[in-house]
Amino acid sequence: MTSQRSAAHAAFGAQVRAVRLRRGLSQDDLAARSGLHRTYVGGIERGERNPSLTNITRLAEALGVPVAELVRRLDERASA
Repeated sequence: MTSQRSAAHAAFGAQVRAVRLRRGLSQDDLAARSGLHRTYVGGIERGERNPSLTNITRLAEALGVPVAELVRRLDERASA
């Protein structure tokens, strides 16, 4: 696994973290709800992982938001 961070991965991870914190969830909570490992969730939030569409959908469902909520600001954050 590479630890390279692209702007898009970092922006997506920041959005996942922001929604998770607004929901009052820990990374452990989100991992349990989504069926993903806690370290994988942390890697996504740090922009170190490239989640599949399946895992993006699992995260959105676990957070109780549409997928669009997680990718809505991706273009503007990635280009900032």
